[in-house]
Amino acid sequence: MDTYVVLLRGINVGGKNLLPMEKLKHLLNMAGFDHVKTYIQSGNVVLTSVDNPASHIERLIEAECGFRPEVLAFLKENFNRAAVNNPYQSHNGSLVHFFFCKETPKPDPAAMTQYAADSESYQLIDQVFYLHAPDGIGRSKLVKHVEACVGVRATGRNLNTIRKIQALMGGD
Repeated sequence: MDTYVVLLRGINVGGKNLLPMEKLKHLLNMAGFDHVKTYIQSGNVVLTSVDNPASHIERLIEAECGFRPEVLAFLKENFNRAAVNNPYQSHNGSLVHFFFCKETPKPDPAAMTQYAADSESYQLIDQVFYLHAPDGIGRSKLVKHVEACVGVRATGRNLNTIRKIQALMGGD
């Protein structure tokens, strides 16, 4: 059994695709996943599985809840590598964002330059787009167009959330 970090994209946002984490945890336990832990309502899960659980979880949620979220799943060591690769380690954790790409990115540097504010800095490393947005992401044009910039579907988490997910993994 391997430990996976599972990130659900687009749940519990704007009153759509509602899925309380307690319900998700129950569904995952009933489906045979072990050591299931969740963090906040944005769809962050740590669990153990014999293989990548992403497509199984997508089908499970669709069958039980009537919608099919995109699910990204990473082996513990790959998730930790993404955290180590973060070029903005020393910055405020609420102002550093990781955008995990569902597939190999097809970056559009011109779009990144077009949408990035002067105060923002970013790097694409492997399948993670890292963004330091010192003015926050609420008005960031880069965040609004991040998928156009990386050329694939992505889901974002801030550095504080990354650290909490790592804590959930603990000694698993």
